[in-house]
Amino acid sequence: MTDIHKTIVVTGIGVVSPYGIGLASLQAGLLSGKCCLEPTRDLYPGFAGTTARVSGLPLLPKGSGSHYSRSDRLAMEAARDAVANFDREEVSFMESGVVMANTVAGLSEIDPRIAQDPAAWYRHGGLLRAASYPVARVAASVAENLGISGPSCAVSVACASGAMAIALAANMLLDGAAPMILAGGSDALCPFTLSGFNSLQALDPGPCRPFDRNRKGLNLGEGSAVLVLETLAGAMARRANVLAVLRGWAMTNDASHPTAPQKQGDGLAVCMSRAMEMAEVGADEIGYVNAHGTGTPLNDIAEANAFQTAFRGRSHPVPVSSTKSYFGHCLGAAGALEAAIAIIAIRCGALFPTLRLTDPIESPGVDWLRGEIRRQPLPLAMSVSAGFGGSNAVLLFGSGCP
Repeated sequence: MTDIHKTIVVTGIGVVSPYGIGLASLQAGLLSGKCCLEPTRDLYPGFAGTTARVSGLPLLPKGSGSHYSRSDRLAMEAARDAVANFDREEVSFMESGVVMANTVAGLSEIDPRIAQDPAAWYRHGGLLRAASYPVARVAASVAENLGISGPSCAVSVACASGAMAIALAANMLLDGAAPMILAGGSDALCPFTLSGFNSLQALDPGPCRPFDRNRKGLNLGEGSAVLVLETLAGAMARRANVLAVLRGWAMTNDASHPTAPQKQGDGLAVCMSRAMEMAEVGADEIGYVNAHGTGTPLNDIAEANAFQTAFRGRSHPVPVSSTKSYFGHCLGAAGALEAAIAIIAIRCGALFPTLRLTDPIESPGVDWLRGEIRRQPLPLAMSVSAGFGGSNAVLLFGSGCP
């Protein structure tokens, strides 16, 4: 029997992606198979997924004279979108909370002029803009914009940040920290980050090909996604529309290396197993896995090994794909955007293929999705995130009828 006080549900989803503003834009873009990766010349030749063509961005709160970074603006727009259909007379944000992930923070304010004339860049306030926007600023911006005065937390654990923000928010709800929490992630593209990944030789000069034998690296992207989380009891009390149920979640750390994943993917495999244990489901019940799938040589092998371990004994191969092939790796926002995609997959009954996957790496027990969208009922979908430092986070979603 479902305990409505311990069941965490999603009652709102806000998105800013290279496809546009709103969950509907993200869904339509994915279903069309459109790739949003575009050539970029910012310090390196390659491709990235940008929101530059999205109408109305970047946005500022009305009447605001404050300065906000691009990451802040993406986060605020996604948060506003997440609660756009809420009746503000019935839903008070006074006691609600915010948990937002970010990795870029004020780095998005560093522009190429620092390389051309560092002294001039410093004189014109460049250092102040970059240094005065810590990671916590993104969460604070969302709270300020919506008048949320409950707990406000920031998460920055590299590429697992967005998913971990959602997992931490779920734990806070179970602890009674707030009746409702807006959780997600936001990150903007910037030359500093692009050049950093380029120096690591982690970027593919063309559109990325996750899980392909001929993959050469990742493409960066930008965007934001915010999920409104509350207990089922709270959602039922206000007759809210339940979009999905967060059935299980888990967080682990490889404790192995500052940047490289643990080769066998042991920590990630444990994370997946723990999420399934929490949800009280078996490996055969997972209908789709939205992988971390960056396209780098080390990550894809480690993740494939983790799938083999976590889904060992499954009666049929587990369907897996990487939607980073559509608009790139959005860093601190990636886990939140991919959580939204997992929910879309459930609601549409659509398993999205990895684009440009023509020669998959060998991985017994894994059904690499490629080619056309696969249509089928999807009761449970898993979203997997991993990051530098060995951080792992896994979210397991079910349909809106617990």
